[in-house]
Amino acid sequence: MLKDDILKALLDAGDYCSGQALCERFHVTRTAVWKAVAKLRDEGYTIEARQNRGYLLRNTGYLLSQASLDEAFGDQRFLRRWVFLQQTDSTNLEVKRAAGEGDEGPTLFVAEEQTAGRGRRGRNWSSPPGSGIWMSLLLRPKLRPERASMLTLVTALAVTDGIREATGLEAAIKWPNDVVVRGKKVAGILTEMSTDLDRIEFVVIGIGINVNTDSFPEEIREVATSLAIEQGKETARTPIIAAVWKQFARYEKLFEEKGSFTALKERYEALLANRGREVRVLDPDGEYCGVAEGITEGGELLVRREDQSLTAVRSGEVSVRGIYGYI
Repeated sequence: MLKDDILKALLDAGDYCSGQALCERFHVTRTAVWKAVAKLRDEGYTIEARQNRGYLLRNTGYLLSQASLDEAFGDQRFLRRWVFLQQTDSTNLEVKRAAGEGDEGPTLFVAEEQTAGRGRRGRNWSSPPGSGIWMSLLLRPKLRPERASMLTLVTALAVTDGIREATGLEAAIKWPNDVVVRGKKVAGILTEMSTDLDRIEFVVIGIGINVNTDSFPEEIREVATSLAIEQGKETARTPIIAAVWKQFARYEKLFEEKGSFTALKERYEALLANRGREVRVLDPDGEYCGVAEGITEGGELLVRREDQSLTAVRSGEVSVRGIYGYI
């Protein structure tokens, strides 16, 4: 589309770009350029226009675009393809559609806005434009289906270390699929799988990170936060995306080579917010409390119950006791 071509031209220019130059480059009229710029402004881009100088894209460090992803991923060897979408229903659904069309992956979809984003157990995940990172990976791992669930733990490691690398914040993992900063949730992970008999056809790894959200509804204000709130400033998103997938490539390679979580267990436990803390487990057979001691090599959470028995939690909701009660 013309607006995407103009956006890339403005990003590449890094300075004013004349309207006439854009007309000549894309073989369109001045009116067509003006309409394309207007659409970009409607999408949230700040574009300054000056007579005799042209158009200038402001605050480029905080923008997401195909061009910014191209620059970030130019020298990596893990992803085969990456796609930026201004709007989609869900990046997880984008992955499923791509897999159905034969995409071999690893392919990453990043959206500025999701209209039907969701988290675990079908919960809605608010994902308005400009506020966060909404992305999903298509992966075709050579794993037995019963081991695919551990990719959630691999991803939690990657997101946590990626946030730490890009922002300096001391992010931690709340088992099994949340990332927290100072005890409040900043990111969630949703892993889905399609199998064919006894093999994995493909895996969808969806990640949502609250980056520049400046406030939350009252009902979740005490348990949710964003990177911008914790840093006290707006945060660029592309470096975080790049850092997450750099870490994922490293951790996923180790996981596939070993065929287990053994090589990653120590690092995971070092980042585990639950460890040594009182937790509440919402088990289908009944709720109970205990102290989290770490994880097994299969990725289960080890909980020392009040009767001193040790339980390996394989699934279910686990809340950590914090200053606001259980989160």
